[in-house]
Amino acid sequence: MSASAKKIIFFLASVAIFSIVYSQNAGKVIEQQTVKSAILGKNVRYTIYLPPDYFTSDRSYPVVYLLHGFTDDNTGWLQFGEVNRYADKAIADGTIPPMIIVMPNGDSSWYINSYDGKEKYEDFFIKEFIPTIEKTYRIKAEKRYRGIAGLSMGGYGTLIYSMKYPDLFAAAAPLSAGVFTDDEITSMPDRNYDIVLGPLFGKGLKGKDRLNKAWYENSILKIVETTSAEELSKVRYWIDCGDDDFLTKGNCLLHIALTEKKVPHEFRVRDGSHSWTYWRTGITDALHFIGDSFHQK
Repeated sequence: MSASAKKIIFFLASVAIFSIVYSQNAGKVIEQQTVKSAILGKNVRYTIYLPPDYFTSDRSYPVVYLLHGFTDDNTGWLQFGEVNRYADKAIADGTIPPMIIVMPNGDSSWYINSYDGKEKYEDFFIKEFIPTIEKTYRIKAEKRYRGIAGLSMGGYGTLIYSMKYPDLFAAAAPLSAGVFTDDEITSMPDRNYDIVLGPLFGKGLKGKDRLNKAWYENSILKIVETTSAEELSKVRYWIDCGDDDFLTKGNCLLHIALTEKKVPHEFRVRDGSHSWTYWRTGITDALHFIGDSFHQK
Protein backbone atom coordinates (compact mmCIF):
# COMPACT_ATOMS: atom_id res chain seq x y z
CA MET A 1 0.00 0.00 0.00
CA SER A 2 1.37 3.39 -0.98
CA ALA A 3 2.06 6.14 1.53
CA SER A 4 -0.65 8.33 -0.02
CA ALA A 5 -3.22 5.53 0.28
CA LYS A 6 -2.30 5.04 3.95
CA LYS A 7 -2.77 8.77 4.55
CA ILE A 8 -6.22 8.66 2.95
CA ILE A 9 -7.25 5.65 5.04
CA PHE A 10 -5.94 7.33 8.20
CA PHE A 11 -7.83 10.49 7.36
CA LEU A 12 -11.09 8.63 6.73
CA ALA A 13 -10.67 6.64 9.95
CA SER A 14 -10.05 9.86 11.89
CA VAL A 15 -13.17 11.42 10.41
CA ALA A 16 -15.20 8.32 11.34
CA ILE A 17 -13.91 8.33 14.92
CA PHE A 18 -14.57 12.07 15.25
CA SER A 19 -18.11 11.60 13.92
CA ILE A 20 -18.80 8.82 16.44
CA VAL A 21 -17.43 10.85 19.35
CA TYR A 22 -19.33 13.96 18.25
CA SER A 23 -22.60 12.06 17.84
CA GLN A 24 -22.21 10.65 21.35
CA ASN A 25 -21.81 14.18 22.76
CA ALA A 26 -24.53 15.82 20.67
CA GLY A 27 -28.11 16.17 21.81
CA LYS A 28 -31.02 15.44 19.51
CA VAL A 29 -33.12 18.30 18.16
CA ILE A 30 -36.66 17.79 16.95
CA GLU A 31 -37.39 21.02 15.10
CA GLN A 32 -41.12 20.77 14.56
CA GLN A 33 -43.55 19.07 16.92
CA THR A 34 -47.07 20.15 17.86
CA VAL A 35 -49.37 20.25 20.87
CA LYS A 36 -53.09 20.25 20.17
CA SER A 37 -54.69 23.06 22.14
CA ALA A 38 -58.38 23.12 23.01
CA ILE A 39 -57.91 26.52 24.66
CA LEU A 40 -56.45 28.15 21.53
CA GLY A 41 -58.37 25.97 19.10
CA LYS A 42 -55.30 25.06 17.05
CA ASN A 43 -52.09 23.09 17.03
CA VAL A 44 -49.12 24.92 18.56
CA ARG A 45 -45.65 24.17 17.23
CA TYR A 46 -42.61 23.65 19.41
CA THR A 47 -38.95 22.72 19.04
CA ILE A 48 -37.24 20.47 21.58
CA TYR A 49 -33.64 19.67 22.51
CA LEU A 50 -33.01 16.30 24.14
CA PRO A 51 -29.63 15.80 25.88
CA PRO A 52 -27.01 13.41 24.42
CA ASP A 53 -27.81 10.46 26.69
CA TYR A 54 -31.61 10.73 26.41
CA PHE A 55 -31.97 7.67 24.16
CA THR A 56 -29.40 5.54 25.96
CA SER A 57 -30.65 5.98 29.52
CA ASP A 58 -33.86 5.40 31.45
CA ARG A 59 -33.53 8.46 33.64
CA SER A 60 -35.79 11.50 33.75
CA TYR A 61 -34.43 15.01 33.20
CA PRO A 62 -34.93 18.56 34.41
CA VAL A 63 -36.48 20.93 31.89
CA VAL A 64 -36.05 24.51 30.77
CA TYR A 65 -38.76 26.28 28.78
CA LEU A 66 -36.98 28.70 26.44
CA LEU A 67 -39.12 31.49 24.95
CA HIS A 68 -38.49 33.39 21.72
CA GLY A 69 -38.84 37.08 20.93
CA PHE A 70 -41.40 39.22 19.09
CA THR A 71 -41.90 38.33 15.37
CA ASP A 72 -39.85 35.14 15.84
CA ASP A 73 -41.08 31.56 16.30
CA ASN A 74 -40.17 28.28 17.99
CA THR A 75 -37.11 27.79 15.75
CA GLY A 76 -35.46 31.12 16.65
CA TRP A 77 -33.32 29.87 19.52
CA LEU A 78 -32.22 26.95 17.34
CA GLN A 79 -31.55 28.73 14.05
CA PHE A 80 -30.13 32.03 15.32
CA GLY A 81 -29.27 31.24 18.93
CA GLU A 82 -27.62 27.88 18.16
CA VAL A 83 -28.80 26.77 21.58
CA ASN A 84 -28.19 23.10 20.81
CA ARG A 85 -24.49 23.75 20.18
CA TYR A 86 -24.10 25.75 23.39
CA ALA A 87 -26.05 23.15 25.40
CA ASP A 88 -23.96 20.29 23.96
CA LYS A 89 -20.73 22.00 24.96
CA ALA A 90 -21.97 23.03 28.41
CA ILE A 91 -23.21 19.51 29.18
CA ALA A 92 -19.99 17.94 27.90
CA ASP A 93 -17.78 20.13 30.09
CA GLY A 94 -20.04 19.91 33.13
CA THR A 95 -21.14 23.55 33.12
CA ILE A 96 -24.79 22.51 33.08
CA PRO A 97 -26.46 19.19 33.94
CA PRO A 98 -28.11 17.20 31.15
CA MET A 99 -31.46 18.90 30.57
CA ILE A 100 -34.35 19.03 28.15
CA ILE A 101 -34.93 22.42 26.51
CA VAL A 102 -38.39 23.14 25.11
CA MET A 103 -39.04 26.05 22.76
CA PRO A 104 -42.75 26.76 22.10
CA ASN A 105 -44.13 28.97 19.36
CA GLY A 106 -45.62 32.03 21.03
CA ASP A 107 -46.38 34.00 17.85
CA SER A 108 -46.74 37.66 18.96
CA SER A 109 -48.82 36.83 22.04
CA TRP A 110 -46.28 38.10 24.60
CA TYR A 111 -47.23 34.82 26.30
CA ILE A 112 -50.25 36.31 28.09
CA ASN A 113 -54.04 36.35 27.76
CA SER A 114 -55.36 39.26 25.70
CA TYR A 115 -57.72 41.79 27.29
CA ASP A 116 -60.67 40.64 25.14
CA GLY A 117 -60.24 36.91 25.74
CA LYS A 118 -59.60 36.19 22.06
CA GLU A 119 -56.06 34.98 22.73
CA LYS A 120 -55.46 32.94 25.87
CA TYR A 121 -51.83 31.94 25.46
CA GLU A 122 -51.06 32.13 29.17
CA ASP A 123 -53.87 29.69 29.95
CA PHE A 124 -52.65 27.40 27.19
CA PHE A 125 -49.04 27.43 28.40
CA ILE A 126 -49.84 26.73 32.05
CA LYS A 127 -52.83 24.40 31.69
CA GLU A 128 -52.05 22.53 28.46
CA PHE A 129 -48.50 22.97 27.22
CA ILE A 130 -46.46 22.20 30.35
CA PRO A 131 -48.59 19.16 31.34
CA THR A 132 -48.53 17.76 27.78
CA ILE A 133 -44.77 18.17 27.36
CA GLU A 134 -44.01 16.65 30.75
CA LYS A 135 -46.17 13.60 29.99
CA THR A 136 -44.66 13.14 26.52
CA TYR A 137 -40.99 13.20 27.52
CA ARG A 138 -39.07 11.80 30.48
CA ILE A 139 -39.14 14.97 32.54
CA LYS A 140 -38.95 15.42 36.31
CA ALA A 141 -42.28 17.19 36.61
CA GLU A 142 -41.54 19.13 39.79
CA LYS A 143 -40.89 22.79 40.55
CA ARG A 144 -37.31 22.14 41.67
CA TYR A 145 -36.45 20.62 38.27
CA ARG A 146 -38.26 23.21 36.12
CA GLY A 147 -36.74 26.44 34.81
CA ILE A 148 -37.75 29.11 32.34
CA ALA A 149 -35.79 31.58 30.21
CA GLY A 150 -36.27 33.75 27.16
CA LEU A 151 -35.24 36.84 25.25
CA SER A 152 -37.06 40.16 24.76
CA MET A 153 -40.76 39.23 24.47
CA GLY A 154 -39.68 35.84 25.78
CA GLY A 155 -37.88 37.53 28.67
CA TYR A 156 -41.15 39.27 29.48
CA GLY A 157 -42.96 35.92 29.31
CA THR A 158 -40.29 34.44 31.58
CA LEU A 159 -40.96 37.09 34.21
CA ILE A 160 -44.75 36.88 33.84
CA TYR A 161 -44.83 33.12 34.37
CA SER A 162 -42.26 33.00 37.16
CA MET A 163 -43.89 35.87 39.07
CA LYS A 164 -47.50 34.78 38.54
CA TYR A 165 -46.79 31.09 39.10
CA PRO A 166 -43.83 30.95 41.51
CA ASP A 167 -44.80 27.46 42.66
CA LEU A 168 -44.08 26.10 39.16
CA PHE A 169 -40.51 27.28 38.55
CA ALA A 170 -37.25 26.93 40.47
CA ALA A 171 -35.41 29.57 38.45
CA ALA A 172 -35.97 32.17 35.74
CA ALA A 173 -33.46 33.78 33.39
CA PRO A 174 -34.91 36.66 31.37
CA LEU A 175 -32.50 38.11 28.77
CA SER A 176 -33.17 41.64 27.49
CA ALA A 177 -36.68 41.33 28.89
CA GLY A 178 -39.50 43.54 27.65
CA VAL A 179 -39.96 45.50 30.87
CA PHE A 180 -41.70 48.84 30.28
CA THR A 181 -42.48 51.75 32.57
CA ASP A 182 -45.89 53.44 32.56
CA ASP A 183 -44.28 56.48 30.91
CA GLU A 184 -42.87 54.34 28.11
CA ILE A 185 -46.31 52.86 27.50
CA THR A 186 -48.14 56.21 27.44
CA SER A 187 -45.55 57.86 25.18
CA MET A 188 -45.15 54.98 22.73
CA PRO A 189 -45.97 56.09 19.16
CA ASP A 190 -49.55 55.12 18.23
CA ARG A 191 -48.56 52.85 15.35
CA ASN A 192 -46.00 50.96 17.43
CA TYR A 193 -48.45 50.57 20.29
CA ASP A 194 -51.30 49.32 18.10
CA ILE A 195 -49.09 46.76 16.35
CA VAL A 196 -47.08 45.47 19.29
CA LEU A 197 -49.26 45.89 22.38
CA GLY A 198 -52.71 46.91 21.14
CA PRO A 199 -53.93 43.33 20.60
CA LEU A 200 -53.05 42.60 24.25
CA PHE A 201 -54.33 45.67 26.07
CA GLY A 202 -56.66 47.41 23.62
CA LYS A 203 -56.09 48.98 20.19
CA GLY A 204 -56.56 52.67 19.54
CA LEU A 205 -55.79 53.67 23.11
CA LYS A 206 -53.75 56.83 23.63
CA GLY A 207 -51.81 58.29 26.52
CA LYS A 208 -52.93 57.33 30.00
CA ASP A 209 -55.93 55.40 28.64
CA ARG A 210 -53.40 52.65 27.97
CA LEU A 211 -52.80 52.25 31.70
CA ASN A 212 -55.89 50.12 32.13
CA LYS A 213 -56.67 47.03 34.18
CA ALA A 214 -55.26 44.67 31.55
CA TRP A 215 -51.95 46.56 31.51
CA TYR A 216 -51.51 46.70 35.27
CA GLU A 217 -52.31 43.00 35.61
CA ASN A 218 -49.40 42.28 33.27
CA SER A 219 -46.95 45.08 34.02
CA ILE A 220 -43.77 43.51 35.43
CA LEU A 221 -42.97 46.54 37.58
CA LYS A 222 -46.54 46.69 38.94
CA ILE A 223 -46.48 42.95 39.71
CA VAL A 224 -43.26 43.43 41.70
CA GLU A 225 -44.78 46.40 43.51
CA THR A 226 -47.93 44.52 44.51
CA THR A 227 -46.45 41.08 45.25
CA SER A 228 -44.90 40.22 48.58
CA ALA A 229 -41.16 39.71 48.86
CA GLU A 230 -41.87 36.25 50.22
CA GLU A 231 -43.73 35.24 47.06
CA LEU A 232 -41.18 36.81 44.73
CA SER A 233 -38.36 35.06 46.57
CA LYS A 234 -39.77 31.62 45.73
CA VAL A 235 -37.98 31.80 42.37
CA ARG A 236 -34.26 32.40 41.71
CA TYR A 237 -33.76 35.18 39.16
CA TRP A 238 -30.98 35.82 36.64
CA ILE A 239 -31.63 39.16 34.88
CA ASP A 240 -29.34 40.09 31.98
CA CYS A 241 -29.58 43.10 29.64
CA GLY A 242 -27.05 44.90 27.42
CA ASP A 243 -25.86 48.40 28.17
CA ASP A 244 -26.85 49.55 24.66
CA ASP A 245 -30.25 47.83 24.68
CA PHE A 246 -33.36 50.01 24.38
CA LEU A 247 -34.81 47.91 27.22
CA THR A 248 -31.99 48.71 29.67
CA LYS A 249 -34.06 51.26 31.63
CA GLY A 250 -36.88 48.85 32.42
CA ASN A 251 -34.46 46.10 33.42
CA CYS A 252 -32.51 48.45 35.68
CA LEU A 253 -35.74 49.60 37.34
CA LEU A 254 -36.70 45.94 37.83
CA HIS A 255 -33.33 45.37 39.54
CA ILE A 256 -33.91 48.40 41.78
CA ALA A 257 -37.47 47.33 42.64
CA LEU A 258 -36.34 43.82 43.60
CA THR A 259 -33.42 45.23 45.58
CA GLU A 260 -35.67 47.58 47.53
CA LYS A 261 -37.93 44.66 48.44
CA LYS A 262 -34.84 42.61 49.40
CA VAL A 263 -35.65 39.91 46.86
CA PRO A 264 -32.48 37.92 46.07
CA HIS A 265 -31.53 37.99 42.39
CA GLU A 266 -28.58 38.23 40.02
CA PHE A 267 -28.39 41.26 37.73
CA ARG A 268 -25.98 41.54 34.80
CA VAL A 269 -25.36 44.43 32.44
CA ARG A 270 -22.92 43.40 29.74
CA ASP A 271 -21.54 45.24 26.74
CA GLY A 272 -24.02 44.78 23.93
CA SER A 273 -27.34 45.61 22.32
CA HIS A 274 -30.64 43.92 21.48
CA SER A 275 -29.09 41.28 19.24
CA TRP A 276 -28.45 37.59 18.74
CA THR A 277 -24.77 38.22 19.34
CA TYR A 278 -25.68 39.31 22.87
CA TRP A 279 -28.10 36.43 23.53
CA ARG A 280 -25.78 33.76 22.14
CA THR A 281 -23.03 34.95 24.49
CA GLY A 282 -25.42 34.94 27.44
CA ILE A 283 -27.38 31.72 27.07
CA THR A 284 -24.74 29.43 28.63
CA ASP A 285 -24.53 31.55 31.79
CA ALA A 286 -28.33 31.65 31.96
CA LEU A 287 -28.60 27.85 31.65
CA HIS A 288 -25.78 27.44 34.18
CA PHE A 289 -27.68 29.59 36.69
CA ILE A 290 -30.87 27.57 36.13
CA GLY A 291 -28.92 24.29 36.24
CA ASP A 292 -27.53 25.17 39.65
CA SER A 293 -31.11 25.29 40.90
CA PHE A 294 -31.54 21.63 39.95
CA HIS A 295 -28.68 20.52 42.21
CA GLN A 296 -29.28 19.31 45.73
CA LYS A 297 -27.61 21.56 48.31
